[in-house]
Amino acid sequence: MILNSWAQGSSASKQVSNFSLEAPQLHTTKKIWLYLPKGYNTSTRKYPVIYMHDGQNLFDNRTSFAGEWNVDETFDSINAKVIVVGIETNDKRMEELTPFKNQKYGSGKADDYLDFIVNTLKPKIDATYRTKTSARNTAVFGSSLGGLVSFYAAIKYPEVFGKVGCFSPAFWFGRKELNDLMTETKDFDAKVYFLCGDSEGDADVITDMEIVEHWVNTKRCECKKLNKKVIVSGGQHNEKLWRDSFKKAYLWLF
Repeated sequence: MILNSWAQGSSASKQVSNFSLEAPQLHTTKKIWLYLPKGYNTSTRKYPVIYMHDGQNLFDNRTSFAGEWNVDETFDSINAKVIVVGIETNDKRMEELTPFKNQKYGSGKADDYLDFIVNTLKPKIDATYRTKTSARNTAVFGSSLGGLVSFYAAIKYPEVFGKVGCFSPAFWFGRKELNDLMTETKDFDAKVYFLCGDSEGDADVITDMEIVEHWVNTKRCECKKLNKKVIVSGGQHNEKLWRDSFKKAYLWLF
């Protein structure tokens, strides 16, 4: 059942709703946030889809951890013709968003999380709403660990995700494993928007991101302009950086 999420006290727009979906791969039920563009109910057109992690932080100050991204207000203001699917995270966030085990933090169950998105959630969304289902019309987007798992998703499921929003990616979580994966990967065709701040508190975040971006550039001619790197002066590792940068990233990707 889909419920409107703009009850009293919510900052979400009327384009936002939410529903619960069984996630057998994760042995739980996931809350899914859904943004439908203005005019959806009066049109017959199909729309591209952005799958975003940390759905509780995207639309509503009431549910956000440290301030929302204002995705709905941003898209309402530019009349964006796109559907957004936000997957809520919880106390198992580190498990779900990490592809590899870290010596200090453990975890590394992103394969199950992505299995849920690709084989349970996406079929549900495509069957229920008018979506453009091809990889070129399907993006995956996140920040920090969400940036890491988004990039990983494009490597693992190139036939599903053709665009990536990679904000402040936590590539430090498994540097060796990620490097090994990139070495083994022959082709990479996704369009990627890399972004971080120069004041994130981790001196390696820029270096790590540039190493990955360089690898992406080796997979295709830079003349194709299929990836973009942005380093924000004074940008910190927080929702403000990601909120302020989201519109430009969307417009470049789409």
